Amino acid sequence: MDLLPSSAPLARKLRNTLVRYHRIRDSEWRVAKKTKDATVWRKPSEEFSGYLYKAQGVVEDVTNRIVDHIRPGPYRLDWDSLMTTMDIIETFEENCCVMRYTTAGQLWNIIAPREFVDFSYTTSYEDGLLTCGISLDYGEVRPNFVRGFNHPCGWFCIPLKDYPSHSLLTGYIQTELRGMLPQSAVDTAMSSTLANFYSDLKKALKT
Repeated sequence: MDLLPSSAPLARKLRNTLVRYHRIRDSEWRVAKKTKDATVWRKPSEEFSGYLYKAQGVVEDVTNRIVDHIRPGPYRLDWDSLMTTMDIIETFEENCCVMRYTTAGQLWNIIAPREFVDFSYTTSYEDGLLTCGISLDYGEVRPNFVRGFNHPCGWFCIPLKDYPSHSLLTGYIQTELRGMLPQSAVDTAMSSTLANFYSDLKKALKT
């Protein structure tokens, strides 16, 4: 069995990476999809041969409640239609954990169900919160799943200054789905999945 990494250095490195993504100039991004709930941009990833996606939209709720719905915990499975199972397999200090989760097939099952094992960390950022994660090569892969890999990902949730009951939610996602997949199918799925994430989250927060 692989050993789990030390949580504090990994959390620090992960936070620094996400803050660096958050400071990338607007001119480096290209719009991939726009809906009434969110805009999704992309740029070539520095981590692998795919894209780093940026998604952004205003969500009508307070920061803590939004982040509680996104990070590993009881809410996420209830509303995220892509996630089919989630188990927290290790909990560390300072809002860190390791979770194993599976995702549903996408694009008429061109993209088969995937399994991920992610280290997750939630911390304060400016007036709001950052919840971020990265995949680990840990544990046996379940039968009938392809093991995907999330390069550094995260969600910044910051209250709007003039409307503190609303929050600006900005996500950075770079998922390597692995397996034999046409890149165009992956790109289509990622843009749509991120846009749907906002509409599903908004519905969940209203219930």
